Amino acid sequence: MSVRLAMVIDTALCVGCSDCVVACKTENDVPEGFCRDWIAEAVRGSFPTVSLEIRSERCNHCSEAPCVSCCPTGASHVAYGGVVIVEHEKCIGCKACIVSCPYDARFSHPEGYADKCTFCLHRVEQGLQPACVSVCPTHCMTFGDANDPESAVSKLLRSRASHTLVPEAGTGPNVHYLTRG
Repeated sequence: MSVRLAMVIDTALCVGCSDCVVACKTENDVPEGFCRDWIAEAVRGSFPTVSLEIRSERCNHCSEAPCVSCCPTGASHVAYGGVVIVEHEKCIGCKACIVSCPYDARFSHPEGYADKCTFCLHRVEQGLQPACVSVCPTHCMTFGDANDPESAVSKLLRSRASHTLVPEAGTGPNVHYLTRG
């Protein structure tokens, strides 16, 4: 069975501190005013039964990534572990991938190419965790092989209810959010 890299984020532990955002910007030299990951808040319910979900969001490294299938040059492609990557030197800056992403996870880099989260594949290939995971003070993020039933990611997904963002898009996102409870 092949490796399928995924991330699980425990929304009961995320406090929205933005350490993940700063680590990503630093690790990947993301230009000022742009980000590869961000903090989102979702309020659900109505008074007096209201809940707040705080979560770290990024590219979902979809199993059926529309950004890959629409790329005219092959710059957007699937790499090791199912990680969706953009080869900057092949990207012509047409923005088709940016428009096709239902998660708003890509941006046009000032140097003229599409940019996004890479799950820090350059770190993962060295046996390290993505920068965002490595700095999280609440340890709300877990990263690993979702195809390995003994991995921490797989065990977490079996242990609690979870959801993905925009499931109706049919993209097969590989970032999962554990729900409270």
